[in-house]
Amino acid sequence: MDRVIVVGGGLAGVRSVEALRSKGYEGGLTLVSAERHRPYDRPPLSKAVLAGDSDDTTVDADWDGLRCELLLGERATGLSPADGGGGTLSTTAGDLPFDGLVIATGATPVTLPGDGPQHVLRTVDDARRLREGLTEGARVVIVGAGWIGAEVATTAAKKGCAVTVVEAADTPLANAIGPEVGALTARWYAEAGIELRTGVKVAAIEHGRLALAGGDHLEADEIVVGVGVRPEIGWLEGSGLEIERGVVTDSSLRTGRPGIVAVGDCAAWWSERYGRRLLVEHWDTALNAPEVAAASLLGRQETYDAVPYFWSEQFGKMVQYAGHHPVAERMIHRGDPAGDKWAVCWLTGDRLDAVLTVDRPRDLVQSRRVITAGTPVDPAALADPEVPVRQAVRT
Repeated sequence: MDRVIVVGGGLAGVRSVEALRSKGYEGGLTLVSAERHRPYDRPPLSKAVLAGDSDDTTVDADWDGLRCELLLGERATGLSPADGGGGTLSTTAGDLPFDGLVIATGATPVTLPGDGPQHVLRTVDDARRLREGLTEGARVVIVGAGWIGAEVATTAAKKGCAVTVVEAADTPLANAIGPEVGALTARWYAEAGIELRTGVKVAAIEHGRLALAGGDHLEADEIVVGVGVRPEIGWLEGSGLEIERGVVTDSSLRTGRPGIVAVGDCAAWWSERYGRRLLVEHWDTALNAPEVAAASLLGRQETYDAVPYFWSEQFGKMVQYAGHHPVAERMIHRGDPAGDKWAVCWLTGDRLDAVLTVDRPRDLVQSRRVITAGTPVDPAALADPEVPVRQAVRT
């Protein structure tokens, strides 16, 4: 293999470049990124960058030492795999032949209909533009009470904005952690001085206001849309790769075509742990999965089957999640959700499937190890917040 191209300049892209070199690949290496910036971390965008505490989250990579050509501000437009492996990548910079390809094009935020201006938060430029409008007294309407919506609301409220959050579901985070647990976070909005309106659907984004289904309107100086993302895979149309929400891969992150792997927010990978295909759009997967993708591209047999993990900093709380709760049979509380520090555990029998913690980092760390190992737990002991999770493991 003499020519490898990594498509996508996010964390998954840069980590793929580093993994290829660390595993001994010595051939030509090119990274194609639609953004003009060098690869950077995205989690701080809704926190430190939006707050004005930081303006640069560039990943500290030694590009000269990596011997990687950077094609910044250039977009992939098509893919033509060759029958025997490799192929040609079409880009705005021209056609690029390859022997190996890493697809790491990430995801694009969903936008809402209407001809009015709306902010999304995916890139550093998005964060900088929105930051300019978060001034004291500004009327900020946020559509979506998910992870991004909550984080933006937190920052906007701290800046003295008049913040309203509109959510189509009946509770915050209903899609992410379920309505029962999501409802436990609703009071955080009121405590932060934020108006939360649930069960409200949006008709359109208009100039200076949000049109709601039913005819009502919300006046706004800034409108932020945080209703999810979709994998950036439109450029793969006609390529012959299998698509199912994202780019379909096996547990080694290989696609159905030789010499092509996919990783990060755009990869729908097979989890042997859960017996289903997962598409995990979080930083931890972008950080760690490229090790396996690079190994697979170099002909080695490795499997990616990590326990999904993510975190959110909102309303002065550290919220962390590990596991995959849709497979679980029941849920138990660990501590009083009316208090400041609590957790929720999802179980199937005596197996811990997932955990959500609020300001209980030790619970998260120990639960993640238990979930990874698959060791049985005593549900009664697990429900006692005074018992460390590791001591709830059945020997």
